[in-house]
Amino acid sequence: MLEKRDFYINGEWVSPVTAKDHEVIDPSTEEPCAVISLASEADVDKAVAAAKAAFPDWMMTPVEERIALVEKFLAIYKERAEDIAQAVTMEMGAPIDLARSSQWGAGYSHTKNFLAAAKNFEWIKPLGDHAPDTMIVHEAVGVCALITPWNWPLNQISLKVIAAAIAGCTMILKPSEESPLDAMIFAECMDAAGFPKGVFNLVNGDGATAGARLTSHPDVDMVSFTGSTRAGIAISKSAAETLKRVHLELGGKGANIIFADADEKAVKRGVMSMMNNSGQSCNAPSRMLVQRDIYPQAVEAAKAAAEQVTVGNAHEEGRHIGPVVNAAQWEKIQGLIQKGIDEGATLIAGGLGRPEHLNRGFFVKPTVFADANNQMTIAREEIFGPVLTMIPFDTEEEAIEIANDTVYGLTNYVQTQDGAKANRVAKRVRSGMVEMNGKSRGAGAPFGGMKQSGNGREAGVWGIEDFLEVKAVGGWALDAAE
Repeated sequence: MLEKRDFYINGEWVSPVTAKDHEVIDPSTEEPCAVISLASEADVDKAVAAAKAAFPDWMMTPVEERIALVEKFLAIYKERAEDIAQAVTMEMGAPIDLARSSQWGAGYSHTKNFLAAAKNFEWIKPLGDHAPDTMIVHEAVGVCALITPWNWPLNQISLKVIAAAIAGCTMILKPSEESPLDAMIFAECMDAAGFPKGVFNLVNGDGATAGARLTSHPDVDMVSFTGSTRAGIAISKSAAETLKRVHLELGGKGANIIFADADEKAVKRGVMSMMNNSGQSCNAPSRMLVQRDIYPQAVEAAKAAAEQVTVGNAHEEGRHIGPVVNAAQWEKIQGLIQKGIDEGATLIAGGLGRPEHLNRGFFVKPTVFADANNQMTIAREEIFGPVLTMIPFDTEEEAIEIANDTVYGLTNYVQTQDGAKANRVAKRVRSGMVEMNGKSRGAGAPFGGMKQSGNGREAGVWGIEDFLEVKAVGGWALDAAE
């Protein structure tokens, strides 16, 4: 079993002030695979102090030098690809092929996109022709607490750490205690790249102690958090005491609107997207709204697609889905499946318990409910497992009404071959992102939501801007040397 008790603070791996062991469980086997230490408030204070001390110099480091360090990091991150993929598979159960491609790959692609955005960013620019000596200066927010989840760990770590570093912020990363190992390799990459001491710090810990201290710490200027809406509300309340900037990327309950004129692969595409990463994605298309004209055929297609999804050990290569992250998540999903049955939805695939060939590990059957309505629990709560809910609709107006009838607003999906209708619906659904006809958003597109899915945007130029303050300077000396 791996022993990874140290934290990365002020450029060094250091022992915790007070040891508090925490076992990391392999969800494919239910056996401990590593032991880490959970940070105390004293550990957090040390990390914040290091970040605060490093901030003035890092903020004033020329952006070209910050970019160069990120480029060095990216090369090292690429060299460590297999180590990172193996860690993700072991700690949170992403199948190894998915871990190598999408889990590791998300960090790689986001970093490349940030570098492209940074090189074209106007850090200082004139207000306009009417005021040529008034400059708009973009400068770093300050010391940032970055709190990331277990489901797409490298995706969220890179979206926060790399954007903050390029912006000139210093930071303390607290990854999920469920998936800390990939974050520690990420820290090793940052160290090997040569970032100055204190710019990047890592502490492992739980939300109740380390997370609470970070979000309330008077020397932390900004909190960027990805996780549950419940935790996001608590963080907002804690941060309000010191008026910190708070960026939240929270839950979702995306509607996938399939019109009668959708392409023939739309239903299967929606099922496969839902099951990806064992359903543990905040932007999953978990509500499939199907126009009644094609609803019977869609139900059959969804059933067939779900039955094609295989489930297996995350350490084995192949196109199967793996387990969910832990016992608590498995129990929650089972409870919601039972709720769907009790409330009268029609179970057409999957259901309760593990797949028949697996008697150990936190595996969930790929599950599809049909004949649901939008007031059922399975249509309103974020399940965060491989469970799809199908709801029929008659008209475009009704589809939009159902799609928007949720506290969430992260991602919605539209399937139709009528371009005007697709664009019209995309403008009316209330979500930060819309994907249509299987076309994903382009590289560097902003990621984020509205309503209880959070605020702010990550990725590309928008991700960098989230870590910047805007300063207006009048009387700028236009003829002065840099």
